Amino acid sequence: MLPGALVILHRLYDWSVDVLENANLTFQFIGPWLSGMDILITVDPENINYILSSNFSNYIKGPEYQEVFEAYGDGIVNSDLELWRNLRKASQVIFGDQGFQNFTTSTTRSKLKDGLVPLFNHFAKEEMVVDLQDVFQRFMFDTTFISLTGFDMKSLSLEMPEVGFANALDDVGDAIMYRHITPRFLWKLQKWIGVGREKKMTEANATFDRVCATYVSAKRDEIKKGKSGEDLLTLFMKLDTTKFELLNPSDDKFLKDFTVGFMAAGRDSTASGLTWFFWNMSENPRVLTKILQEIKTNLPTTTGSDQDTSYLNKLVYLHCALSESLRLFPPIPFERKSPIKPDVLPSGHKVKSATNIMFFIYAMGRMKTVWGEDAMEFKPERWISETGGFKHQPSYKFLSFNAGPRTCLGKNLAINLMKAVIVEILQNYEIKFINGQKIEPKPGLVLYMKHGLKVTITKKCSSLE
Repeated sequence: MLPGALVILHRLYDWSVDVLENANLTFQFIGPWLSGMDILITVDPENINYILSSNFSNYIKGPEYQEVFEAYGDGIVNSDLELWRNLRKASQVIFGDQGFQNFTTSTTRSKLKDGLVPLFNHFAKEEMVVDLQDVFQRFMFDTTFISLTGFDMKSLSLEMPEVGFANALDDVGDAIMYRHITPRFLWKLQKWIGVGREKKMTEANATFDRVCATYVSAKRDEIKKGKSGEDLLTLFMKLDTTKFELLNPSDDKFLKDFTVGFMAAGRDSTASGLTWFFWNMSENPRVLTKILQEIKTNLPTTTGSDQDTSYLNKLVYLHCALSESLRLFPPIPFERKSPIKPDVLPSGHKVKSATNIMFFIYAMGRMKTVWGEDAMEFKPERWISETGGFKHQPSYKFLSFNAGPRTCLGKNLAINLMKAVIVEILQNYEIKFINGQKIEPKPGLVLYMKHGLKVTITKKCSSLE
């Protein structure tokens, strides 16, 4: 491992804020000779808009990215060019399907009612200290897996069982992060020998193969028997391949790559977002009070249909507070791109073909040049328009859901899911955070808390006390 990387790794995020603020938003990192680790780091909104939108066709993930992220195969996370366009169009069709949207909404409500609520009641009754981050990871793992396959692994239960697939996702994330701070020849050697994180990566891939094969086979049996589910795997397996020439839903590897990529994106980003949101509420009681009042004012007197989530759209201040939390603590803290052809960025920086360009999304949300002198403050009011509605920020400035043609298709689903979870918890429980715990982000592909988030839970006597 690089000595320099070791020195700054524990404070990587704060380091990136300091460096980029002093480097006029763009910084050229020069790695050791022959290490292949030179990176252009930028948080300049003009550069990001140019790369992700204006000159989108020239900037791809690239073969080096795909090698580092090889565990995600040829899924939408890694794909480029025509394969990506095929996957994107197919995903747009499926995500726009009303049946799938209704299925995800009912899945969330069911997992809240039958999973999270009984567990919170148990924690409250037993006066247990709980890692809220672990709870949200399990909740999102189950919710995402049901939306994907129609099956429930029930990792969110009183037993809090170990789930091999979830552990494999964690091991892959750690190994990919390690590859970012280690010269290519070194992690390649470790992979060949089969040691350290590379060994865990190999074992995780074997777990993905085994689990995906089981559920893909079960799904094929369902389809043969005439059972028609609204889960993603069923919808992808029924794709009209004449419209998507490069997709092969009858191929096991295609379905495995799709499954692994979707599980990683669906579980981690939302669980991270929820964890940091509740921490921010503990640090900003004024904001919490306003959210509670807004929920009380807009909550329907009767819940009606489980499918009716229209009241969530009225929770403008909650949306602002959630966006502010995602600005300061983005679930995906960095993004990578490489140019196909040499280019000159709006900042004047010249980039050669295959140059590694990295957006430090965590640092971008804290740049005074981008967000103003109060950039470090938790201030939901910055998201409120003059008319009192939600004020949308340009996606190349607020990158939590990516920008340009690769903007996250599940953005609205994710926001509504987080709102539903937050409302359920704030209505019925009081969360108290254990004093003295150290809260700091863990360097990784996902912005998780390094030591978890320890809390106790008390059930309210009546909603919105």
